[in-house]
Amino acid sequence: MKLTHDFIERNIGWMIGLILVVVSFGGLVEIVPLFFQKSTTQPVAGLKPYDAVQLTGRDIYIREGCSNCHSQMIRPFRAETERYGHYSVAGEFVYDHPFLWGSKRTGPDLHRVGERYSDEWHRAHLINPRDVVPESNMPAYAFLDRPAPAGDIEAKMRALRMIGVPYSDEEIAGAKKQLEGKTEMDALIAYLQGLGTALKQR
Repeated sequence: MKLTHDFIERNIGWMIGLILVVVSFGGLVEIVPLFFQKSTTQPVAGLKPYDAVQLTGRDIYIREGCSNCHSQMIRPFRAETERYGHYSVAGEFVYDHPFLWGSKRTGPDLHRVGERYSDEWHRAHLINPRDVVPESNMPAYAFLDRPAPAGDIEAKMRALRMIGVPYSDEEIAGAKKQLEGKTEMDALIAYLQGLGTALKQR
């Protein structure tokens, strides 16, 4: 048996096997070195882990499917940086588990939305998006005006600490108190207001 181009094309099993070998080798060469580069594993200056309120807001963002319509990854193209701000860098995401980069933009990218609008603007936008953006097709989230869940926040923060997020014992112990009197909408707004603020300009 000779591994010729013709033989491989006529034998689907061999073709699949060799494709997997090539793709695996390419992945090793391209992806594995990134695990050891400082620029992709170290946080940018000023980056802090999400506090209890922001972390709860992030969970609500995931639960409500916001990442299905909004990306959090500004690509280094002029059209994007002029609209959204500085392009995203790996060091901004070291505390994000899972990443919410996304790829679909039914709505705008949100990576630099932090501190761009007031809390009241976000509240009005979440209650009825068309009050502030008449052409918006985003659904209303008025129902988020209910108490934020705090039952498992300490366990979440401990789990994140196990995979490298630097939460202190004091931050974990005070997590439930931080969420007292907060609504799901408050938490989501706190999360949005923190997005992309560690690196505005470079």
